[in-house]
Amino acid sequence: MKNYKILLVFLGIIQANFAQNPLVTDLFTADPTARVFDGKLYVYPSHDIVPPEEVKAPKFCMPDYHIFSLENGNTWKDHGVVLDQNEVPWGKKNSFGMWAPDCIKKGDTYYYYYPAKPEDESTFRRIGVGTSKSPVGPFKWDKNYIKGVSGIDPGLLLDDDNKAYLYFGGGQELFVAPLKENMNEITQKPIKIEGLPAGYKEGSFCFKKEGVYYFTFAHVFPNEGYTIGYATGDNPLGPFVYQGKIMDNINNGTNHHSVVNYDGKWILFYHYWQVSGYNKLRSMSADYIEFKKDGTIKKVKPTLRGIGYPTIGEKIQVDRYNEINNANTAFVGGNEPLGWMVCDTKMMSDVKFNNVNFGDGSATKMEARISCGQRIGHFEIHLGKAKGKLIADFPVKYTGGWNTWQTIETSLLEKVTGKQNIVVVFISDWGAEKVVNLNWLKLK
Repeated sequence: MKNYKILLVFLGIIQANFAQNPLVTDLFTADPTARVFDGKLYVYPSHDIVPPEEVKAPKFCMPDYHIFSLENGNTWKDHGVVLDQNEVPWGKKNSFGMWAPDCIKKGDTYYYYYPAKPEDESTFRRIGVGTSKSPVGPFKWDKNYIKGVSGIDPGLLLDDDNKAYLYFGGGQELFVAPLKENMNEITQKPIKIEGLPAGYKEGSFCFKKEGVYYFTFAHVFPNEGYTIGYATGDNPLGPFVYQGKIMDNINNGTNHHSVVNYDGKWILFYHYWQVSGYNKLRSMSADYIEFKKDGTIKKVKPTLRGIGYPTIGEKIQVDRYNEINNANTAFVGGNEPLGWMVCDTKMMSDVKFNNVNFGDGSATKMEARISCGQRIGHFEIHLGKAKGKLIADFPVKYTGGWNTWQTIETSLLEKVTGKQNIVVVFISDWGAEKVVNLNWLKLK
């Protein structure tokens, strides 16, 4: 386990991740809690792994926690392992049960809350806390769990009056308890949250918008599986009035979420399993969320595009498109890092990718990562629509085969500034079934 942890820290230092869905592809991440601290976006997820041979499968196998931050407009930085299961002072060793965490800032201190199996076997899960002067740690972990709290999925709310509340639980009931000023004790016996529909519930997350408290939670409907639901109220302790679903079940698996306002837009973070194809090896994703005039939430549908504004020097993952015509996407082949590509491109097929940040217009070149088994045709980059202004033109280059990848480069034909939607148009002989495979673009 020690060697495994060192390897993960090393990978976190050297690897960059992209902000289209899923947000991270070099390891499995679930239960993402997003927070904005001093204008910067951070995510505190759990971490799924393939169970080691000595651990009976199938089951969720979750050994530690990582922390991620959004760098520039599109790149997620992995800050490495913040807490390993065998470093929990009061926890059972090798339990592989490090489920959904949260982090909140009060004053100049960051408080990281997490569930774990207790060594004393007093209950299924206890909740512990650590403190740091940095949102990415290192954290100093309290020697004991929070007394009087039994359950999973800690979710924190710091209200406008600087009072903090801890939401938690899993099963038929969810709870809330006010926290003392020291943030590691509760002021009273936990209160059952009233006003929620019957059925299994977990993933408590409460936020405040325009004076209304939105209590969101994972909810299992009969014959439907995990959904994300919400209720509203005028008090952080409830009662709440159930308002409906934020997101439907995704392919018969779990879901766990958070909601955050970042850069003037509300975002829903959640998890899916696009990378693994298996619902116990999950990957965190994010999509924008909209509120109606009456304060209710429009149901969110998972997208490939997700969030973020790739800028100069960052990969534009065009396979995570907004629109696609007469082409497909698939996992990359060959020796490429895990991800997707645009493939089966034909004459006049196209793919649209919104919100690329050209910045001040200092980019003069564009790169493309391609594989190709022939050299007839080219692909063009247009602004806004397929017949919009042409800004770049790449000749199709033979790379040695459809699973052999190369990076090619061309000059931008015009100076482009600000955030723009781009459309890649593929051109070849009529009847050709393959023009080129395209992994990503990059401004230089």
